[in-house]
Amino acid sequence: MTTTAAETMNLTETAEHPAHQDQDQDQDQDQDRDRTAHWRAVAAATGPADREAAESGIRLAYEAAGLEPPERIVWTGSPLAGTAAALLLAGQAEGLPGEVAERAADALAAAGVEPVAGAAGSSVREAVRTRPWARARQRAHTALGPAGWAERWALTGAPLWDVTRALTERIRTGVIETLTEGAGTVRADQETAVRLALLDAVLGQHDAPWLASVTDGGRPDDLGNGLAGPAAVARAAGWWWPYEKAVVVAERPVELHRDEAGRLDRGDGPALAFPDGFALYAWRGMPVPADFLDQLGELTPDRIRAEENAELRRVMLEHYGYDRYLDESGAQPVHRDETGVLWRIDLAADEPVVMVEVVNSTPEPDGTHRTYWLRVPPRTRTAREGVAWTFGLDAETYVPERET
Repeated sequence: MTTTAAETMNLTETAEHPAHQDQDQDQDQDQDRDRTAHWRAVAAATGPADREAAESGIRLAYEAAGLEPPERIVWTGSPLAGTAAALLLAGQAEGLPGEVAERAADALAAAGVEPVAGAAGSSVREAVRTRPWARARQRAHTALGPAGWAERWALTGAPLWDVTRALTERIRTGVIETLTEGAGTVRADQETAVRLALLDAVLGQHDAPWLASVTDGGRPDDLGNGLAGPAAVARAAGWWWPYEKAVVVAERPVELHRDEAGRLDRGDGPALAFPDGFALYAWRGMPVPADFLDQLGELTPDRIRAEENAELRRVMLEHYGYDRYLDESGAQPVHRDETGVLWRIDLAADEPVVMVEVVNSTPEPDGTHRTYWLRVPPRTRTAREGVAWTFGLDAETYVPERET
């Protein structure tokens, strides 16, 4: 049987097609990773905003939404001051801490905006952010299909989502706590007003997960219809509140300290700080009072036991060291076997801390054997059960072929 030239060409194209598909898919995934790296850097950016670039992005966002450009752009030193300004413009200033309210009013007045209800008009967040994002997501979903969109999100937005979500929630909590402090009997009403003001905010750099999934890397043009403006603002500034006549914009943080898991973490100062003094303190993701960190260098077992706040007590234990606490508090082991030693620390008004002390069978370069402390569930009754739990096994099925 003979084969024509056309048939030969078709056969060749068919044979090569899977390879081309794989190559295209690899290129797409590389682009997604590049896009993610770009927006990861945006989300973590600190230092002064690029105000010119941010204001250009704002005007572009309004133009894309079919709106007249804002008459005034108000710059504030943090999301705290931005939220306070939003409350002033909503006529909800009653109960605001005096110093914060004064700073917000000064920022509005400096930009030529009266710090009174209605001076900026209504919020246009839906027009400049919500609707463009919905269109962009629908466009990407249609072009990629359900499976393709899921893969896109997994490579772009998802890796950024957990970190930015935790950060934005911590900022919101800090803003709410500060702006409702001392509100007394009207605290519930004041908290509702603050939450509503926060809902009017576009998250700027912290919108990175969503922008990563629909925008084209670092280029000013984008794949999401109408999102070029919000993307430009995100690259240049922090949170912003868009209104008909004015926009309130917050500066980016000047300091951001996180641990290897991406949680806010610092033992000698604020983990997140803004140029106007708004700051948040945390130890491995756990919010702590500003003066709490000063105590960590002077801890004793008695001081740890006396701490009434269970969460702060856990922070103290982590900082002090479980092994050191066990040694200095006179704790006794509750079980030992060939896998290690089980220790239990009973704490008032809290679940006990149960740990397994294990020794690495592989010697260090100097010939010593390193000791590790493994936190296990309070219900653990034997050392073997605790070690097995760290491997996702029960004591009966935990039979290591070789210990390392």
